[in-house]
Amino acid sequence: CASAEAVEDGYIYLDSMKSKYGIEPGVEHYMGLLDVLGQSGYLKEAEEFIEKLPFEPTVTVFETLKSYARIHGDIDLEDHFEELIVSLDPSKAVVNKFPTPPPKKYTAISMLDGRNRIIEYKNPTLYKDDEKLKALSSMKDSAYVPDTKYVLHDIDPEAKEQALLYHSERLAIAYGLISTPPRTPLRIIKNLRVCGDCHNAIKIMSRIVGRELIVRDNKRFHHFKDGKCSCGDYW
Repeated sequence: CASAEAVEDGYIYLDSMKSKYGIEPGVEHYMGLLDVLGQSGYLKEAEEFIEKLPFEPTVTVFETLKSYARIHGDIDLEDHFEELIVSLDPSKAVVNKFPTPPPKKYTAISMLDGRNRIIEYKNPTLYKDDEKLKALSSMKDSAYVPDTKYVLHDIDPEAKEQALLYHSERLAIAYGLISTPPRTPLRIIKNLRVCGDCHNAIKIMSRIVGRELIVRDNKRFHHFKDGKCSCGDYW
């Protein structure tokens, strides 16, 4: 369990290895505590922890911290760790400087209808003006707070909130809800990572509509049901 108690226990166990059992902690033990700190959201403590490591932090260490910074939405810290990674491995900068053109953004919603056919909506943005889809905004009544840091455009706050409503996977789910029988599980395939705001929104959707919402992004499967996700909010 990634919690404050787990963090405290992690420090105690690491210290006791040497002081109580005379065992010199290995890299894997330090990385284990780093994972506990990262999962618990103790990013500042994790950064301080690596400064005291008995070995020079490797690219793997900084990539781990970068991943947790992204998960917890700390974009500045994520950029900081990216710079440290490049300083240790300049080849990373080449990848970033001359990126392979990304694949065309594609989101599909697939589901089984009553006749066991797979239905796909390859471009849900076509339906973004449908009046029924505007019900997405009612999620605010269910404690949904838009996390506008995932909108990088320099626009006013209200426009950022609107931009979040039209993220492709959210539109795909909304269209699926109005075009399939009640309680039908929806299956979304997305070739990009689901952003943190959409992840939170889909959890709330699953509770409101009482359906299982299954999203496959480029990291893993997410099974949303009753307001929770199978990934435990770590992906």
